[in-house]
Amino acid sequence: MPELERLAAHHAPAVLRFERENRAYFARYVPDRGDDFFTGYAARHAALLDEQERGTCHFHVLVGDHGAVLGRFNLVDVAGGSAELGYRVAERAAGRGLASEGVRRVCELARTEYGLRRLVASAALANPASLAVLRRAGFVPDHRVELDGEPGLRHVLDLRAPYAAASP
Repeated sequence: MPELERLAAHHAPAVLRFERENRAYFARYVPDRGDDFFTGYAARHAALLDEQERGTCHFHVLVGDHGAVLGRFNLVDVAGGSAELGYRVAERAAGRGLASEGVRRVCELARTEYGLRRLVASAALANPASLAVLRRAGFVPDHRVELDGEPGLRHVLDLRAPYAAASP
């Protein structure tokens, strides 16, 4: 199984490769990040590490063979014991349970390492795979949202209660 690692400076080239290789695939489900994201990635990566150092975010990469990034699992807007979960998995790794496993692991880190009590996550209704990942991890639908003009569903996970993500 690939390793879930906290984002570090040495991950920058692999993360950029992951984002470039999967740009079109991700754009099917979420808005494209634009060319500036790629041309200015070194500065963006440094800014992410600064945010992580301040404790306002916790970024993770799922690393496979030879250091290849297979997924990203992030906790952002950390405040008051809560954070928002976001994740993406490479097209070549989709359908193998890596999204579910990565989300489960990040939820456990959120509870045990980061002391969080609640996570929220949203997914587009047009992305049933992502909705299923959230539900398998124990997230409960909360309310409908609009995600870049598309209908979506916000989910909540109470990390203090027993939940499905705690199971192997």
